[in-house]
Amino acid sequence: MLAMPKRVVAIVAFGAAATTLAYVLFVALPRRYGRHAEPSVAAATPPPAPSPSGRKIKARFFYVAEDGLRLTSVEREVPYGEGTLEQARQILTVQLAPPSGIDIPLLSAIPNGTTLRALFVSETGEAFVDLSREAATGHPGGTVDELLTIYTIVNALTENLPAIKSVQLLVDGKEVETLAGHVDLRRPLVKNAAYLETSDEIR
Repeated sequence: MLAMPKRVVAIVAFGAAATTLAYVLFVALPRRYGRHAEPSVAAATPPPAPSPSGRKIKARFFYVAEDGLRLTSVEREVPYGEGTLEQARQILTVQLAPPSGIDIPLLSAIPNGTTLRALFVSETGEAFVDLSREAATGHPGGTVDELLTIYTIVNALTENLPAIKSVQLLVDGKEVETLAGHVDLRRPLVKNAAYLETSDEIR
């Protein structure tokens, strides 16, 4: 049997990976969580564009608190997105990026290089957030750090978007058990205020 050229093998492998991701987002998840959902494959489209009118809204974002054990929240402006799905993409784009344009120094709980690959919102309010592999490979480890990373994303969506009730994280197009070995990610997670500073502590 003749061996396929390396270029052909690479194309076949890429096609298989893309097919798997498409199946998860558009077939498996809709069947499991309802057909009337709003899919969006961020990896196949450019970053969300600002509102043509320049309209912005205020949203609450989450960063590591001074004690390193909890999250603190900061209100920031974010471009307006039409509908829950598009607004979720705008919020995640800001939350995943390194903090900038803020007067106080903040530390992100998101591993460097992490980007949004895809986003899916079911009709019953579950959001499925597909992160790039850096979310796992770049994670420093540790139970607390893993919790802060996860609830940065979960809280950013559930706090700002009432239509989103829970969030499940995927990595590189696949369901994963954990990011760093401690927190079960095999099901959607709801907002958890236990890892937040109280309102009196937040500046």
